[in-house]
Amino acid sequence: MADTAIIVEGARKKYGGKAGKNALDGLDLTVAAGTVHGVLGPNGAGKTTLVRILSTLLRPDSGRVEVAGHDVVRQAYEVRLRIGLLGQHAALDEELDGRQNLEMFGRLHHLGGRRAG
Repeated sequence: MADTAIIVEGARKKYGGKAGKNALDGLDLTVAAGTVHGVLGPNGAGKTTLVRILSTLLRPDSGRVEVAGHDVVRQAYEVRLRIGLLGQHAALDEELDGRQNLEMFGRLHHLGGRRAG
């Protein structure tokens, strides 16, 4: 759907094998394009797991997960081209300005000087 930014249907993720803990147990979520949403819940509710799946850092065990019309497992590269992710703690060097921080992170990710800046 072109007017849908995020679709999650029956997403499941378990840690620790068969006897492990369900982090997501059949989660359904739809987020319309152009809207802002927050994910709230107590510790252990699966918030971080959901964000990691949406950002392609973690694969769901099952279910359908799409971001911007792209499957997070089969089309991870396409998803990454369309999203940005910032954790709750900015890992910036406060002695550097914005461009210098971008260049530093680009170099850490093995980008050449021109691509890093």
